[in-house]
Amino acid sequence: MKLSGRTILVTGGGSGIGLALAAKFLDLGNEVIVTGRRASKLEEAKARHPKLNTIVGDVADPASVSALAEELRTRFPKLDVLVNNAGVYSNRNLALRSADLGTLTAEIDVNLSGTIRVTSALVDLIKANRGTIINVSSGLAFVPLTCAPIYSATKAAVHSYTLSLRYHLQEAGVEVIELMPPSTRTEMTAGLPESPDFKLITTDELVNATMKGLEGGALEIRPGQSNQLHWMSRIAPGFINGQLYKGSKALIPSS
Repeated sequence: MKLSGRTILVTGGGSGIGLALAAKFLDLGNEVIVTGRRASKLEEAKARHPKLNTIVGDVADPASVSALAEELRTRFPKLDVLVNNAGVYSNRNLALRSADLGTLTAEIDVNLSGTIRVTSALVDLIKANRGTIINVSSGLAFVPLTCAPIYSATKAAVHSYTLSLRYHLQEAGVEVIELMPPSTRTEMTAGLPESPDFKLITTDELVNATMKGLEGGALEIRPGQSNQLHWMSRIAPGFINGQLYKGSKALIPSS
């Protein structure tokens, strides 16, 4: 992937991995737009990186996605890179009845449905500019983290969706890349413990690995433990599932 002179949208770009990627793309000489639900986070991001373009939007809301797409077509008709990064995470106990069936599927609405919505809303523009789509899934697409079963399921679904999307767009000259971060130290993962079997990397480490993968033409970028999970899920799936269960068991809510 060409890393400069692009017009790039990063969803969920107000903080965490999204902002780290957006800042790096800015440094490389790109026009970068970030979108997210929280105006305050976007304002903070803009204050830190004045060249960022910010648009408030919610990928879980179809009307908001449609409005975002229309604004991008008007203001940024050269948009040629979409980074589907927006995501939410919750620890859950599947053995307990949920008191709120609405929020039960919030991770699906954002992580999976949001990726599908934004891609569909912008696919004509990306095709016209023969661009690139980068879907951010996770190493948990291969092996679920037991304390986060719905989150892990959404990432497995994004992985499957990305494989199909790549074939659908290959004749249009659109690159479809999957970034599969391991557990990364951000606001979203603040409650995750570290152990010899479960290590968190920094956003700087993730960004460096990502840029190396993009520059090298990788279609799946699996930094650090994500690559280990990929191979362990093939070689010894029962063992690695058990290890992640033991490592995350204490985080499963009891009520």
